Amino acid sequence: MKPPGARVLVTGLGALSPLGPDVPRLADALRAGRPAIAATGPGEPVPYRAALPDAAVGEALTAAALPPAATRRTSRPVRAALAVAGQAWRAAGLHLRAPDPRRIAVVVAGNNLNGAQSAAAAARLAKDPMLVPPRLALQYQDTDQVATLSEAFGIRGEGLTVGGASASGNLALIHGARLVSWGVADVCLVVGALAEPAPAELRSYLNLGAMVPTAGSGPGGPFDRSHRGFVHGPAAAAMVLESAGSAAHRGAAAQAELAGWAAGLDANSQPDPTVDGEAEVMARALADAGISAAEVDLIGAHGTGSPLGDRVEADAIARVFGAADPWVNAVKGLAGHALTAAGTLSAVAVVLQLRGGFVHPTPWVCDPIDGAPRLVGDTAVTTPLRWALSNAFGFGGFNSSLVWRAAP
Repeated sequence: MKPPGARVLVTGLGALSPLGPDVPRLADALRAGRPAIAATGPGEPVPYRAALPDAAVGEALTAAALPPAATRRTSRPVRAALAVAGQAWRAAGLHLRAPDPRRIAVVVAGNNLNGAQSAAAAARLAKDPMLVPPRLALQYQDTDQVATLSEAFGIRGEGLTVGGASASGNLALIHGARLVSWGVADVCLVVGALAEPAPAELRSYLNLGAMVPTAGSGPGGPFDRSHRGFVHGPAAAAMVLESAGSAAHRGAAAQAELAGWAAGLDANSQPDPTVDGEAEVMARALADAGISAAEVDLIGAHGTGSPLGDRVEADAIARVFGAADPWVNAVKGLAGHALTAAGTLSAVAVVLQLRGGFVHPTPWVCDPIDGAPRLVGDTAVTTPLRWALSNAFGFGGFNSSLVWRAAP
């Protein structure tokens, strides 16, 4: 909940995903409905993946226009965070005019971000303890992202990480919005960090039944009968949240407004979502924004492609929206599941659709499940959009929902 009259604006966006290394190419891929999910080759640990090659990280850093020294001796997840943060920072005009550094905060979404790096270090340890790099003592901690971002951009306000499984991106945006709306910061840089799970972590998702287990006839799509679990799609995304007063003082244009939010728990430590928990946060977020369900034009669904998750989210949407019939899509159907960064990437996608007046397609949807929401087919829908909602839910009963208003 925000104080009466407080407005939290989005003044900058950044993105690095299998759909492209920057925001313009992400927008193009969304509008075209161009999926990045593809079958993997023999010997790969998973049958499908949305790949993020190292070259894309380099292109994203180029778009961020950071000095080379900023990325020296940093891990791939931190380089990705610097890339998307730099893109958002420049898009907000903060490189030209910024508030007092003590009035700028940074919040990083995610936990257990460095699984692959820690697994590689364990292999070095087994071979020779002296091969373990000393900087691992800093880099294996998720807070290394906060520290490196603060150093690169001269941020001296609050800084922290926020973890809530796959809801982390939304929870970080909520925390950043609270800092801004309650006057703790004028600007908050929110980064959905690139998560690189270790091979054992990916295998555990497969063994749990959360990921698409076999190649079969395709990966399946969110809310479609073909769904069989999620496909991993590593990504990072960033937003600059700013008070209306600060944006006006700097002459920064608003790209959208984060008008309402809500989060809650299911009192459940298992990977079993509930209709009650998901419906409650959607309803509370709408109330926080002061709008009715009938006013929402678009829902950026969590939409992992999990049979249970899709069923629960569809029922929760039906409970909250009733006869209202907003468009529903899920960026995971194009880019895969970015794990702890998923909510931030989805939020960026929703803002791009509000700005562009379109609803992106969700491929692989040919035979929707019973009670499915109003899904987009293979072609984008061009339509004016004023209000949108984006969901993010996580294992362990983490529920969150955000309400977005298009900029005038």
